[in-house]
Amino acid sequence: MTKKLLNIGILAHVDAGKTSITERLLFQAGALRNIGSVDNGTSATDNLPIERDRGISIRLATASFEYSDCKVTIIDTPGHVDFCAEVEYSLRAMDAVVLVISAADGVQSHTVSLFNAIKKMQIPSVFFINKIDRIGINIDAVMADVKSNLSSHSILLQLHKESKIESIWNSKTQSHAIIEQVIEHHDDLLEMYLDGNSLSFNRLDEALNQSIASCQLYPVLIGSAKKGLGISALIDLIVERFTQPQSSENNKLSAVVFKVEHDKDLGKMAYLRVFSGSIKPRDRVVNATRKTDEEEKIGQVKTNAKGKYLDADGINDGDIGIVSGLSLAKVGDVYGEQGFIKEMISLATPLLTVQAVSKDDSKVMDLVKAMQQLCDEDPLLDMKWIGELRELHVKITGMIQVEILQSILANRYGLVTEFSQPSIIYKETPSKIAYGYERYWMPKPCWAILKFKIEPGVVGSGVCYASTVSTNDVSAKYQQEIQRAIPEALEQGIKGWQVTDCKITLVEGEDHNVHSRSGDFLIATPMALLNGLVESGTTLLEPIVSFKLNASIDLLGTISSDITKMRGTLNSPVIINDNFSLTGVIPAATSLKYPIELASKSGGRALFSSHLDSYQPCTDQQGQTTSYRGVNPLDREKWILKARGAM
Repeated sequence: MTKKLLNIGILAHVDAGKTSITERLLFQAGALRNIGSVDNGTSATDNLPIERDRGISIRLATASFEYSDCKVTIIDTPGHVDFCAEVEYSLRAMDAVVLVISAADGVQSHTVSLFNAIKKMQIPSVFFINKIDRIGINIDAVMADVKSNLSSHSILLQLHKESKIESIWNSKTQSHAIIEQVIEHHDDLLEMYLDGNSLSFNRLDEALNQSIASCQLYPVLIGSAKKGLGISALIDLIVERFTQPQSSENNKLSAVVFKVEHDKDLGKMAYLRVFSGSIKPRDRVVNATRKTDEEEKIGQVKTNAKGKYLDADGINDGDIGIVSGLSLAKVGDVYGEQGFIKEMISLATPLLTVQAVSKDDSKVMDLVKAMQQLCDEDPLLDMKWIGELRELHVKITGMIQVEILQSILANRYGLVTEFSQPSIIYKETPSKIAYGYERYWMPKPCWAILKFKIEPGVVGSGVCYASTVSTNDVSAKYQQEIQRAIPEALEQGIKGWQVTDCKITLVEGEDHNVHSRSGDFLIATPMALLNGLVESGTTLLEPIVSFKLNASIDLLGTISSDITKMRGTLNSPVIINDNFSLTGVIPAATSLKYPIELASKSGGRALFSSHLDSYQPCTDQQGQTTSYRGVNPLDREKWILKARGAM
């Protein structure tokens, strides 16, 4: 009998107990002999030295167990918001999710962000309320928080009585409230119920499963990972209520890379979720994301257990595995066809940039090479090496990430690295309609004449490009050069930041059948665009974050005043007993250090979480301009010399 395969993500806000639940699931299913501890650095899925030292998850990890004719692969993800890119990359590999909520802390801001991504991607999920053994826990209050901030279609299937967990949904006991929520999504059952007909538990239970699979309902379980409460029920729900996903009938390869790591002996190792077809050693595969027909040869196929590679025969449809040999692979890449692979939802946007500096000048290029490998593992680092200045810049989501990068660079590569103080990442957008013109026809041989119309766009619209120029004037191959050059040309505007929220239209252009060469329009496009931005001027855009804050009522006035001074706006507070909850938006630049200040003011009792909301206009005085890094296309002669390899 073919085993059912399920790939289950464990997601949570930091310190909700996510890794402890993973540990308990593996132990309960017999995959572990002993229960490890996050605090003691002995958990099965925290394998990096710094994870064991700090007691937090930094990289996602996989572990498998078999239970009731089902192979379950757990994808244990980091909970800290600084590392939520790991969650973003892995969501497409998941068939279902266990979203862990701390009964002590309730639904936090990052929990909401995680659920919004799960909901958009239509991934079936169960909410597990952890830490119910804590003194003073009110599960009804937590459920009210869940229904208010996550989904009103969440169903609590258990009760907590006298240190025991009781099911209120089984063949003997069915809550009328649950019955009504289940039949709400099934017209035939609703009609029978309203007519007074009895409904069998089996029929109702099947309807519940269908609603869970279609993300119409979210079951809620309760327990304590620390004490092992509720873990058996969680395993049963995973195996019995989450269905194996549909696979492609054509059996052609469809697989996604959701993690990349580098092994000192095997080289680049790509974690793949296969949706259809299979992968075996020595297979030849094509990276569809890189848009190349170049075939790559699979080397070895492995699985992972407690941080160690184990040999495998291959990766079958629906399963997860690790392969060597894919030199082009980056996180998020698709091999073969798109198939049932869902589009990725953005969870993390780096708001800070730092410069990495090698303590040993002779190892600068070693640092560049190492950081490039780390960018394969986490593309959001978005490394920029500016050769003319010998500067290396990376993007980060928080200062803990700097500590982690320093540790990885030291332990894995033997590189001692310092990082500059972080700068907020601003953007800029054209202030008015303008035209950018460039006539690049000297020194010959070259010929590229073009004119862009540059228009401000709606906030959040990104860059829109179009051409009204005939291919008789600028041939198709040169128009493709222009389009290809635009994203890189807009990485730095006249105030030193990425240019966005604009519409760019090629309105005039000319090539020459004798003098035009491949690359001429690649050289001319940045010059024309920067010329146009000088004419239009640009407006700075600053990152705005939405926040959720919980604190004692005596701090309400102080905190409200703080938010206002930081140019923030806030909604009406929600007051519960002696505490209040506050939401709003605030500039990232003014609030960067506020969580530390708030911890000091509240004695560490206040909770503050935030995530990017949008980029909004600000004045140059409120923001920050910076000089152009590298050779500026506005310095025409030097730009042309550099582009032609003459300097």
